[in-house]
Amino acid sequence: MTEPAVSAVAPVFEVAGTLVQELARDCVRLEVAEGAEGLRTLRAHLLAVGIGARGPQDRLAHLDGRTVDLGSPLRVSLGPLGRQRHVFEGAVSALELVLDDGEPPLVVVHAEDALMRLRMTRRMRTYTDVTDGELAEAVAREHGLRAAVELDADAPRYDVVQQLNQSDLAFLRERARLLQAELWCSGGTLNLSSRSGRQAGAVTLVFGRDLLSARFAADLAHQRSEVVVTGYDAGQRQPIDERAGPEAVEAEALAGGRTGARLLGRALGPSTTLRVREAALGPAEASAWARAEMLRRGRRFVTATGVTNGTPDLLVGTRLTLESVGGPFEGPGYYVTRMRHTFDLEHGFRTRFEAERPTLNGVV
Repeated sequence: MTEPAVSAVAPVFEVAGTLVQELARDCVRLEVAEGAEGLRTLRAHLLAVGIGARGPQDRLAHLDGRTVDLGSPLRVSLGPLGRQRHVFEGAVSALELVLDDGEPPLVVVHAEDALMRLRMTRRMRTYTDVTDGELAEAVAREHGLRAAVELDADAPRYDVVQQLNQSDLAFLRERARLLQAELWCSGGTLNLSSRSGRQAGAVTLVFGRDLLSARFAADLAHQRSEVVVTGYDAGQRQPIDERAGPEAVEAEALAGGRTGARLLGRALGPSTTLRVREAALGPAEASAWARAEMLRRGRRFVTATGVTNGTPDLLVGTRLTLESVGGPFEGPGYYVTRMRHTFDLEHGFRTRFEAERPTLNGVV
């Protein structure tokens, strides 16, 4: 039995822990989005006229603070009965009123998760003798959040780390980028984790059933055979030269297949890139940064974008298996890096995603 082409189950809104049915009744469009860099956002378009909103413009619905207000704690669920999942938890950051010629008035609610607090705090300061996990824990405490850190055991310790006129969110995003770790918030917990430590479940999508459309690419343009990070170790008075090759990517390629780095060498010849954006002060950080850059490139060898018939279980970090999509791109090993849940009255519930995989299947 095939599933319906449109999943028209309306979203469920809770404000400060209380179910608010008027928000679901008046919602004409909802978008919930997140990427691997963290900060989940919500935008809900609500009809401002109708039942309970008769009269002049100053009596439009959803503007008096009764249903929702600036700063209101907001939680939203999506999905058919029996498969509903919480897709957003955060606070309202903005309210808009849209008045258009010949169209009903709309109130647009904007909300962000707890990383909003970090986005709004900018600092200049210096940390000494610290790891990235300890940095995340310190920032989380300052914002009243718990911290959950799952970094690789060989993550480096730094003599000095500086936050130079950056928001706390931008600062932690930069630290995560250096290690190819991921940052996100779940409720009141700030998470900083390597990809292997992020547990977001597994989902299988079949084209023609729950996968409505998809696009794939295997691209050698940004693949490299080797990444080099150099610097100078003042303590040991010697240069730093750390390298990472295809083995760093192959260690993650659980689905098997051909990696971009290996294919590059055979198709176009070996290619080495020198990472110069950051200056390493010790071999441990240089080694970690070289490996992270190799992973960043290798992970994006195969990319996929798609639209599903509403998949509330699809999150950033979900391990994805794609079926009936063609031999080279078939099977497991995809990792979701960006998702956007949408609901509207025309298409119902839809989920858009971006995913990546380090390998390409062999051609049969």
